Amino acid sequence: MTAAQAHLVRAHSHLGRPGRTEGSFREMPEGLELDTPHVEDGAAIWRIARDSRVLDLNSSYSYLLWCRDFAATSVVARGADGEPVGFVTGYIRPDRPETLVVWQVAVDHAQRGRGLAGALLDGLTARVVDTLGVSRVETTITPGNVASKRLFTSYAERHGASLEREVLFDGGLFPDGGHEPEVLYRIGPVASTAVF
Repeated sequence: MTAAQAHLVRAHSHLGRPGRTEGSFREMPEGLELDTPHVEDGAAIWRIARDSRVLDLNSSYSYLLWCRDFAATSVVARGADGEPVGFVTGYIRPDRPETLVVWQVAVDHAQRGRGLAGALLDGLTARVVDTLGVSRVETTITPGNVASKRLFTSYAERHGASLEREVLFDGGLFPDGGHEPEVLYRIGPVASTAVF
């Protein structure tokens, strides 16, 4: 095992205590717990993404792989029954190891309006800042996705980080036609103030 792989294993097992926040971090809503996704969560995460009706839905197989290969840079919120009710998937940019790319964020309809997406994003970034040395966050958002624009704009404000936007992929690059452009949001620097 390489040093980088060992670091990811440590990150995979290092999560903050549920509900524990400090500074500008959002607290997990009552009754929910922040956790690392497991392969068995892939189907639930796929369903939450599908039911969002906003996200580009990937194959169910890809969510299983994500829970296996990128669990250290992703989180789920678990309800009292242990089932995921929200998630954030992310990965470290290979050419920029200080940057976490947030791939998807989704919350089950029954949990919306409780600040869960922000709490998941705060919990994940606190973990990867502390364990992987991440100092920047990137994501892409289509112009019509108002909820995601609010989520990441408020995240940057909450953490006192700068936010830059630019079109990353023009709509014409997508082969299926009719796809909105993907706007890159660059946020940073970010620092952890969470207590683990």
